[in-house]
Amino acid sequence: MFRVLSDPAIYEFENAPPASMAWLEQRFTKLESRCSADGSQQWLNWVVRLQTGELAGYVQATVITEGLTTFAYIAYEFASRYWRRGLGSASVRVVMDELAANYAVQTFVAELKANNFRSVALLQHLGFGDALPASLRHLSCESDEIIMSKSAALA
Repeated sequence: MFRVLSDPAIYEFENAPPASMAWLEQRFTKLESRCSADGSQQWLNWVVRLQTGELAGYVQATVITEGLTTFAYIAYEFASRYWRRGLGSASVRVVMDELAANYAVQTFVAELKANNFRSVALLQHLGFGDALPASLRHLSCESDEIIMSKSAALA
């Protein structure tokens, strides 16, 4: 995954490639706990492999239950050589199906830079929109970001 995540094109809109192999290993070790320190969030991560076994990227979800609402923040990164091939949308869709069926997720949420046209298009293709359900209106983001959501019932 270090090689996949070292693709500079991924970071056109935010963040930076992993600083080192050791840094990435430490990050993945933390994520392997599958739970935030306070136990309020489930951290779920999937790497995406091609049929050849080659790594292409990952999809992750942070599952949170607030009252009667369970929602999941969805994030993903794919090496640029796999963009515009349907791999991202297919992978995110599989994860959303898994989250709805086995984690009681009712709403999917993505927070992203407003000018990240590739991710906006991918999420729109999957049926995400700009409106948040009333139960999640407390979520906020930076001034250059947007929040998109989709009901699991529509997944």
